[in-house]
Amino acid sequence: MFKGLSAFPLTPLNASGIDEKAFLNILKRLTDAQVDSLGILGSTGSYAYFTREQRKRIATLAVQHADNIPVMVSIGAISTDEVLRLADDAQQAGASALLLPAVSYQKLNDEEVFGFYQDVSRHVSLPICVYDNPGTTHTVFSDALHARIATLPHIASIKIPGVPADIAAATERVQALRADFPARVSIGVSGDAFAGAGLIAGCDLWYSVCGGLFPRTAKAITDAAMAGDFASVAAQAQRLAPLWALFTRHGGSLRVIAAAASNLGLAEMDCLPRPLRPLAAAEAAEVHKVIVGLELGE
Repeated sequence: MFKGLSAFPLTPLNASGIDEKAFLNILKRLTDAQVDSLGILGSTGSYAYFTREQRKRIATLAVQHADNIPVMVSIGAISTDEVLRLADDAQQAGASALLLPAVSYQKLNDEEVFGFYQDVSRHVSLPICVYDNPGTTHTVFSDALHARIATLPHIASIKIPGVPADIAAATERVQALRADFPARVSIGVSGDAFAGAGLIAGCDLWYSVCGGLFPRTAKAITDAAMAGDFASVAAQAQRLAPLWALFTRHGGSLRVIAAAASNLGLAEMDCLPRPLRPLAAAEAAEVHKVIVGLELGE
């Protein structure tokens, strides 16, 4: 399942809690587009803000409505004990893979990070994707640490946070990582602005926020990469520069994607877990303008 487009949808809320109808409507866009896998409860899915029971419910709904598309579920939490409980829940829900960030309050050293992945890999039976996103988890991976973790049982993919914009430098980066990983471990690019360069540089898949709401647009880029049409990949990724600029302007993709989902009638405007707040009206209007201009209604 670790190839092509892995789409990471929003988990919308309403006044009553998880907006299951909105979540399933967003999920249907992804299954209709036949994305290659679903990344449930990732950062865009706001996993860190939900209770264990809420997360179990979302994982179960996703598997039930995935239309036979593999479902990867995030099991990130601060304590290893809670991670193992979440892993059990995801496996019981029927997930195909586990997304595992090393979330930190106290800064972790390399031995603690390695020991964390070792503990979880011994506990589970599903493939694991290592989630490397220091901006949200506050854990920084060295290449050597990635290489050690990649040798553990069940480690199947490394989700890297981006690559250099220069294609030659990006290719060198991906090749260096691949040389240190077992052949069974895939490399996936995240950080949507880096996706085009990452795919051209040889990443096996795109872990995509954009794909979680605009799957046909993201899938066209990924399919072009899988076909070796790198000119098309570069052109399509560059076309989306106004969307990437919004992500940067608003401190990441989450608030922008929430506003976009609302503009498309897929979620309420105030659909994020507190203390997160929706974009102001003028900012949401700018998101709408970009979506219309890029023809992202799909």
